[in-house]
Amino acid sequence: MADGLVWEERPEALQRPVLVAGFEGWNDAADAASAAAQWVTQHGGDAQRVASIDPEEHFDFQARRPNVELVDGVTRAVRWPENVFSTVHLAGRDLVVLRGIEPSYRWKSFCNAVLTVVRETGCEMVVTFGALLADVPHTRKVRITGTATDPELIRRLDLAHSRYEGPTGIVGVLHDACHAAGVPSVSLWAPVPHYIAAPPNPPATLGLLERFGSLLGLQLDLRRLADSVGAWRSRVDEVAGDDDDVRAYVRKLEERYDAEGPEGTTWGEDIPSGDELAKELERFLREQRGDR
Repeated sequence: MADGLVWEERPEALQRPVLVAGFEGWNDAADAASAAAQWVTQHGGDAQRVASIDPEEHFDFQARRPNVELVDGVTRAVRWPENVFSTVHLAGRDLVVLRGIEPSYRWKSFCNAVLTVVRETGCEMVVTFGALLADVPHTRKVRITGTATDPELIRRLDLAHSRYEGPTGIVGVLHDACHAAGVPSVSLWAPVPHYIAAPPNPPATLGLLERFGSLLGLQLDLRRLADSVGAWRSRVDEVAGDDDDVRAYVRKLEERYDAEGPEGTTWGEDIPSGDELAKELERFLREQRGDR
């Protein structure tokens, strides 16, 4: 059980899979990132749990306590914090989805466990979801930013070099580990209005999944999630409309958002289409494998 990795079912014959990860915790404002990973798992066909990371190796149980639950209303069972890998088939693509919680310690060992799954399942790339609090209005479309560590992947997919300096979470550490191991990785981030930090945040989750679908060339059926976005905005508008100060503040955010224009994202001034992103990604991965 190296680095706490426990195989439960070895997946076989996955077709050019990609590992997708979303963690609860520091990288998960309003639960938007973990909700995106949950959506992928729930809407993928043939979902199968294949591995987990032993929580004993990576968690401070006084900070993240296990829960006691009743089974059949009688038996008490302890549910431990988990990081679980599942395989799913979504929109014609095999995916390995990692859903879990940012670990308390031994982050390097944790990342080694993730990379072991990447290697043994043949994943060509790692894509992570993240969400952060930001000065953005809830009334506008969410601008997803995308970064990568590989300069060639950044150029081909019109991503961005991360210019952030400061504290990081498990997402940042995992991407650094991927870079050191020569594994292509992409990090997608959604801004969440800081004045509505409570979960859920359907617009941010929808934005992450739309960009994820474009990145891999997947036709995702996001209609139900889009409907929930409309309902969520209506509820927030109703609450904000009762407070003059909140309305004024939102107007200021809207003015700044509109003044920035589409170049306010780190995806570049001319955002490529989903088909263009998918073609460039396929070309990059073929070259990584040595195909011609």
